[in-house]
Amino acid sequence: MPIPERLNPTFASARQPVVDLVKEARKRLIVALDVPDAASALALVAELENTCQWFKVGLELFIAAGPAVIKPLVARGHSVFLDLKLHDIPNTVAGAVRSAAALGVKMMTLHAAGGPAMLTAARAALEGIAERGELEKLPELLAVTVLTSMDQAQVKAVGLGRSPGEQVELLARMGLEAGMRGFVCSPQEVARVRSLTGPEGVLVVPGIRPAGAAIGDQKRIATPAEALRSGASFLVVGRPITQASDPAEAAEAILREMAEALEAPALEA
Repeated sequence: MPIPERLNPTFASARQPVVDLVKEARKRLIVALDVPDAASALALVAELENTCQWFKVGLELFIAAGPAVIKPLVARGHSVFLDLKLHDIPNTVAGAVRSAAALGVKMMTLHAAGGPAMLTAARAALEGIAERGELEKLPELLAVTVLTSMDQAQVKAVGLGRSPGEQVELLARMGLEAGMRGFVCSPQEVARVRSLTGPEGVLVVPGIRPAGAAIGDQKRIATPAEALRSGASFLVVGRPITQASDPAEAAEAILREMAEALEAPALEA
């Protein structure tokens, strides 16, 4: 299944003007609205909306403000990535996927560790919506592989004998067999997952830290340029932008770094 056009950023050539490369980078940068309430989220969006197109609504904001926080973002023309990492029995996840799709989000996450039956049920829920013609555009389902906060010690602590990279590959292969084409993985595994999905895969990569930025609780990280050159479709950036003294300026700096990476001939289609 090819990437939907709206989720298929074009790879730029070295001859493309810098302004076009920054415009392309804007299609691929997702700002994480990891804030405690709707007012903080909307204030941050207002500060960034002339710079950024995509915004992530995760657990902290969704639990604090509920689904209603998504409506003003969609109304203002922004693309919303709903990152709730659904992980439950297949029937429950299928119902949650149907409810989330109705919110108008463009991407949503579920845990690959929920297993192939859960992933298949989630995909079937979206296909059912499509068959009934209830939505003009369906969101992309993304299977989360291994959290970027988990290193070898954390993976071992939950009873896994594989390395984080090996576990990511196992889950990506399982997800592909269950019909998934979108995945979330750390920058350190994106090249491996891209080799499995081919160009049609939608790979969303958190754990992005510009050079010199604080690592925080992230373990498996990379710079924006490194992640793009390894095959990332989208980059998720939170604290380096949202906790900066000037979030818009910080976002612009990241976009410029992304544009330089997009200029590399190795990324030509």
